[in-house]
Amino acid sequence: MMTKTSRLDIHHLIDRLSRISAAEHWIGDLNPAQLAALAYLAKANQYSRAPSQVADYLSAMRGTVSNTLKALARKGLIKEQKSKTDRRRTSYTITPKGVIALNFNTSIDVALDKMTEKEALELAQGMKEFIKKVLGARGDRSFGICATCHHHRNKAGNPYCALLKVALMPPETTQICFEHQAVA
Repeated sequence: MMTKTSRLDIHHLIDRLSRISAAEHWIGDLNPAQLAALAYLAKANQYSRAPSQVADYLSAMRGTVSNTLKALARKGLIKEQKSKTDRRRTSYTITPKGVIALNFNTSIDVALDKMTEKEALELAQGMKEFIKKVLGARGDRSFGICATCHHHRNKAGNPYCALLKVALMPPETTQICFEHQAVA
């Protein structure tokens, strides 16, 4: 069993790393929350880009995220799309200008570049497992990659979502999905 001191050390390390990351995510006129929403939209599939889904992914209040998305749209970094079947439903796509805004390096990138492939894979795996446990403890969704989902299938040699009953484009299988359910 982990000691209280070890838990406090881990909390401190997570807090320190998140503060370093946030401090470096003030890019031009973008704040860290805007950058996080933009990064999520760049990685999310077309079924996972509604304001409520962005809020759930970021573990943020929906009103706050709504204001963040409006700011990104005003800056021309994302584009709002109304559903053709339900005008109340909105989703967002990232614009070419938004893609350019995400092209920057931080000191975390520099440190990662100094790691061996083995070190990077071990760190990534450990972080994924830890995040999975934290999300489970919170009762939050996994927001995993489509190809790793319980609902992901191949239908006639093509990717297919059995939950949404839709054919998928190959690039979508590497994107984040709101409906993701880890394979048991």
